[in-house]
Amino acid sequence: MKRQKRDKLSRAHSKGYQAGITGRSKENCPFHTTNTRSEWLGGWREAIGDRGIGLVSR
Repeated sequence: MKRQKRDKLSRAHSKGYQAGITGRSKENCPFHTTNTRSEWLGGWREAIGDRGIGLVSR
């Protein structure tokens, strides 16, 4: 049985979260369309928040 790819918005959110955890700047967003960019930034903000309260160690 083949595995289905995750949708692009979910993937963008995940990539944004990973970028935020590693400390990358939000200006490094690789997406240009409004929806995917919004999802990436949402993941990035979530990661910054998690780092701020100590959920994730560097």
